[in-house]
Amino acid sequence: MSGYEPACPERWTGPGEPLDGTGKRHGESAHEGEHRVSTETDSAPALPVRPLPASSYFASRPPQPPRPPQSPLPPRPPRPPHVPQPAGGRGGSARTLTAAACLVLGLGLIGGAVAGSWLADGTGGGTAAERAFTRGGTLWRTVPVDELFPPALRGDAAGPGGAERQWTRIGVAPDSGCEEAFDPLLEKALAPVGCARLLRATYTDATSTAVTTVGLLVTSADSRGMRDLRRRFADERLDERTDLMPRPYAPRGTVAERFGAAQRASWSVSVLTDAPAVVYAVTGFADGRTGTPPQPAALATRPGATTAPAQAGLGHEAAALAGRVEAGFRRALRGSGREDAR
Repeated sequence: MSGYEPACPERWTGPGEPLDGTGKRHGESAHEGEHRVSTETDSAPALPVRPLPASSYFASRPPQPPRPPQSPLPPRPPRPPHVPQPAGGRGGSARTLTAAACLVLGLGLIGGAVAGSWLADGTGGGTAAERAFTRGGTLWRTVPVDELFPPALRGDAAGPGGAERQWTRIGVAPDSGCEEAFDPLLEKALAPVGCARLLRATYTDATSTAVTTVGLLVTSADSRGMRDLRRRFADERLDERTDLMPRPYAPRGTVAERFGAAQRASWSVSVLTDAPAVVYAVTGFADGRTGTPPQPAALATRPGATTAPAQAGLGHEAAALAGRVEAGFRRALRGSGREDAR
């Protein structure tokens, strides 16, 4: 380091003119130069930059082993052959499947709603006839009494020889059970179908000579039970036996108040199979007379019949009134079906 000479004999100390050999600037007096030298301190000379020796770290690293050869990449598989799409492409097929699924779902929801409504009103399931049969068991609760037993009835050609008949309702019994409503053997014959409710009304003819009680027995049986009962009545002719007659309803204060079991002269019993019901009628003389041998309406209405009930037209009274009440019940049943369908 002692033999090092600065590269330049002169150096700058800042802005201004360079120093001359005496250590002062040109045009500067000796006194000024001395004062400047005494107040300024020269910086140390810069050291030379030496190059690194040849045995550096990077040069002295041991030789690295050669990298193992890398296996070549497998060849890219060939592209599958192009399959042309049908008209509409994948988008059309997807839209078709989505539309079909929505259609099936919509139909299922509609079917569920309809089934729910049927179950809610008690008419769900089965055929139209089965639903009508079910409604027949509860129809008496909603149909007005004047619809089941009209205050006045008329029958063209309903009397003997095709004579016209008119009837007036003179009393309606409170709905009740079947106690004391039938002869014991008839009550026993009707027992298999049960007695849910019994409705009755009594009519008189235009001359107040004959009185007739019409009854509507609502059973608790199913359609099979009603068919079995009807078959038994037909096979055994139970509707013709004088020990299986219905009993009358005799409202007090009317022309029928003397109408009792002894005054019965003719009757009719009809077992329905399209509804859980039995419609019947029993007729007698309004004056309370007794001793008239009773005869079923089916026999008393035959042409040429000469019995007292046939000659007096009592068989025609019973058959005609029972038929009209039964027809009114069926109309009410059909009307309830149309209301449920709305």
